[in-house]
Amino acid sequence: MINELLLAGSVVFIFSMALISYRFFGRTGLYCLSAIATILANIEVLLLVNAFGMEQTLGNVLFAVTFLITDILSECEGKKAANKAVWIGMFTSLFFLLLSQSWLMYVPAENDRAMGAIREIFSSTPRMLISSFIVYAVSQMFDVWLYHKWWAFTERKTGDRRRFLWLRNNGSTLVSQLLNTLLFTLFAFYGTYDGGTLVSIFVSSYVIYIFTSLLDTPALYLARKLHEKAAAENIQI
Repeated sequence: MINELLLAGSVVFIFSMALISYRFFGRTGLYCLSAIATILANIEVLLLVNAFGMEQTLGNVLFAVTFLITDILSECEGKKAANKAVWIGMFTSLFFLLLSQSWLMYVPAENDRAMGAIREIFSSTPRMLISSFIVYAVSQMFDVWLYHKWWAFTERKTGDRRRFLWLRNNGSTLVSQLLNTLLFTLFAFYGTYDGGTLVSIFVSSYVIYIFTSLLDTPALYLARKLHEKAAAENIQI
């Protein structure tokens, strides 16, 4: 039960941090959080845990918040700002990939106690990190594109830009997360685990993404409210 509680708490904490970042630091705060989440998710994804009766990688929640970040930026700051967050995530992933692999080239000092653990973790991760980099770029660019396609569709049908926020949020994120989960499972784990484990990782990861996608909708509504409130206050000034 401890894993389930930790995962639920992580969702609340991470989504809350996205809102706090946006409230106090604007788009810059979201850019910073996107970079941090991308790097940490590349480490967390190495861990497999059992929760809610499923085996899953631990990086799911952190990857999920990057989709919330691009949706907030799409809704409140525009498509260009959302794509910039994706490029920042790609840059930080590449930076982390190259730097972490360079650590393994050092000759440790006689009294070093950490290099063994570092090698144990990062010597087997290039495939993971490269897979994460490619899948992140593809799925996030697709998410931003699809978000604005849904937005154009609902605005054309209703004549109102504000309506159906829940549809463009979930309509883009759920499809993008399906693409993300499928590609990452194949690229990162194919040949490493048997077919049954691959299916389990795919299903469990996507189930988690379904819940996080639905849970991030209230956060997106709140982010838009914060943005509109700040805009109104600036007008009054």
